[in-house]
Amino acid sequence: MLSLRDRLVFVTGASSGIGRSCARAFAAEGARLLLAARRLERLRELARELEAAHGTATHCVQMDVRVTAQVESELGKLPAAWKEIDVLINNAGLSRGLATLQEGSTEDWDEMIDTNVKGLLYVTRAVLPGMLERQRGHVINIGSIAGREVYSKGGVYCASKYAVRALTQALRVDLHGTPIRVSTVDPGLVETDFSSVRFRGDEERARKVYADTRPLTPEDVADAVLFCATRPPHATVAELVLLASDQATATTILRRTPPP
Repeated sequence: MLSLRDRLVFVTGASSGIGRSCARAFAAEGARLLLAARRLERLRELARELEAAHGTATHCVQMDVRVTAQVESELGKLPAAWKEIDVLINNAGLSRGLATLQEGSTEDWDEMIDTNVKGLLYVTRAVLPGMLERQRGHVINIGSIAGREVYSKGGVYCASKYAVRALTQALRVDLHGTPIRVSTVDPGLVETDFSSVRFRGDEERARKVYADTRPLTPEDVADAVLFCATRPPHATVAELVLLASDQATATTILRRTPPP
């Protein structure tokens, strides 16, 4: 098991959900944390929590991964102690709406593609040169079961996650012969604010996504990410698919009344 003590771990989308749980999991292993999200105060609140619980050294960056100039500027002006990133967790991502292609919103499409695909590219492009210069590093992308099978009215979101999977594979090829590892963790149904974001704050509709079943938790996914990051240097977890036991495919989900 590879020690993460004093290693610098960069988590995007760290203000909530899987990103926040990843921060907590890596803090418990003694890592230093570079946290990025649009909601700076939530990052600072998390940083205070981690400092109190583990004495974690944390640096927070307010950043929208969709804006390449902002990504380059914010990462370019990091203090020297926070530039040498050992693990990049590309977690920032979202879904907007649930509609057929002929009825879909182009605004929703742009937001998903800009965040899930281009944002991942912008951040990875900014971080990789340093990893190559230091000859160490690990890129872990948070994908989805939606990057392995499509479902009704989720075409563009699924396409964006298929792209994440393709880019992960391509990056592994590009980095072949270097010590830098590349992994993807592809979860199924996880109870976060994902559905609330998808349905623009319609909490009743969002709750129905997780009703009468037992989904994964963000902590489950963070454990999987931590597993990838702590394998010995000669071993790479290329792809890890994590499903709730009640889920067989993207849409085959066991529901019970009363719920479990």
